[in-house]
Amino acid sequence: MSSGAKHSVFEDIFAIEDIDKGGKKFDRVSRFQAHSQNLDMDLTLDYNIELYPLRVGDRVSLVLATSLAKAGDGNTGDDGDDKDNAWRPDGKGKRGVEEDYDYVMHGKIYKFDGGTTSEVVTVYASFGGLLMSLTGSFRHMSNIILGDPVYLLLRK
Repeated sequence: MSSGAKHSVFEDIFAIEDIDKGGKKFDRVSRFQAHSQNLDMDLTLDYNIELYPLRVGDRVSLVLATSLAKAGDGNTGDDGDDKDNAWRPDGKGKRGVEEDYDYVMHGKIYKFDGGTTSEVVTVYASFGGLLMSLTGSFRHMSNIILGDPVYLLLRK
């Protein structure tokens, strides 16, 4: 199940159980609810339906990563920075793990709920207004850090 991203902080496969459960609010954006098949996690995610059409019953592989650099590419600078591997819209620079996925968003982890007395936590991220919540055991999300930028990668 390895993504190839050397900075992966979470990955699993999710089965989409519902889309727009609370009603559709925007023309080109839907929200799906899904449950993971390996780690018993629940995911709610806003996504652009024109760029990435999905249906109830679809299975998607989800990766959260702090960088798009591929594992083992050896192209980090002396300071460990991956600037040469960063995704660029003009196609310049090295291609990263995003090439292996159908849908990629960049955002920020902005909130954690739970975890002080409960094993179950929820992590929230915003991707330019498209929101994600991921709920499950804190053990599976221990590498996700509040305030960190994050890439979300999906593929069917």
